[in-house]
Amino acid sequence: MFRPLPFFIGLRYTRAKRRNHFISFISGTSMVGLTLGVSVLIIVLSVMNGFDRELKQRVLGMVPHATITAAGGGIEDWQALVNTIPDKEGIEAAAPFVDAQGMLANGDLVRGTLVYGIDPGYERRVSIIADHMKQGALEDLQPGEFGILLGDILANYLGLSVGDKVTMVLPEASVNLAGVLPRLKRFTVVGTFSVGADVDGNLAYAHREDLARFLRVPEGVTGIRLKMDDLFAAPKLAWDVAITLPGRYYVQDWTRSHGRLFQAIQMEKTMVGLLLTLIVAVAAFNIVSTLVMVVTDKQGDIAILRTFGATPKMIMGIFMVQGSLIGVIGTLLGVALGIAGALNVSEIVSALEKLLGIHFLSPDVYFISYLPSELIWQDVAVISVSGLLMSFLATLYPAWRASRTQPAEALRYE
Repeated sequence: MFRPLPFFIGLRYTRAKRRNHFISFISGTSMVGLTLGVSVLIIVLSVMNGFDRELKQRVLGMVPHATITAAGGGIEDWQALVNTIPDKEGIEAAAPFVDAQGMLANGDLVRGTLVYGIDPGYERRVSIIADHMKQGALEDLQPGEFGILLGDILANYLGLSVGDKVTMVLPEASVNLAGVLPRLKRFTVVGTFSVGADVDGNLAYAHREDLARFLRVPEGVTGIRLKMDDLFAAPKLAWDVAITLPGRYYVQDWTRSHGRLFQAIQMEKTMVGLLLTLIVAVAAFNIVSTLVMVVTDKQGDIAILRTFGATPKMIMGIFMVQGSLIGVIGTLLGVALGIAGALNVSEIVSALEKLLGIHFLSPDVYFISYLPSELIWQDVAVISVSGLLMSFLATLYPAWRASRTQPAEALRYE
């Protein structure tokens, strides 16, 4: 006979048709619940990992990791600083910039915008903008031509395309013979970009020399943008650089502008994972009710096995095998379904958006406009082990109750 005996009988009990169909229904429900719980947990954590990845790659690829700005206006001798700062450990690249907050106007359409004045050659080192151009190229920004690059959402809102003129209005006033007038300048749209994030709706780029001339910055640079090897080291590294520079400087890093968003995603991932783990635990512990009913239904069989010499340990092993098998099948099916869903959830949501004609993630509300997903095998392993462990623990009490069955008492009413 197949050895070990508890495993053999446990498999037979699992495959056998039961007289009580309700027990079979509860057993199937437990397996389905475990499958759905594990699969949903894998898919949701993969989506949260995707948001975390997009925050790092897309948003923080456009937003500076850290900036150093002069306290009293422009930065003199910025060329030397830009060339020497990357020599410091942990800093990958540096680039000069001029920034301004203003409004872009096209006819009756007006929108507040953050405008960066950049050098295309330097900007490639610290930003992903060049890889996400929709129209035109980063090199189309030439000094003296007053060209401007717009995010595609911003361009669509203002009704602009390449070659159109747009007016930049600064929140400052200039006094001349005509009176007090706002400072404004006409720019030509030379390209659009799309990174699939909220920056597409509120960010624009001009050439550094043109924007510096418009802002009347004699040095041509108001700050230096830094790109770090390690995002989480940005605050410390930026301060280390600033204190070595002569003069007074302001330091700002991404944790001030987007740190709360990153922390919110991490907290949501933790809380959602915990809540869904409880759902998996509920599904796993449904095995308890299944086995309790099976033990009650098999009282006569247990008594006969005991009279044939089966030990309490063997009886306990039989029902542990039966319950664990439900957990193993449910967990493996959940893992397979979860992996398939996590790898295709972006395409599924995109197809639903096209079918229903709605946009689940509006870029005006969320920092990205599509549902990302990143499957991390470490998460899959942890979820699988947790599901199997909870299923195993759920078998202990019913199996122990079965092992305590007394043959005489069980056979008295047979």
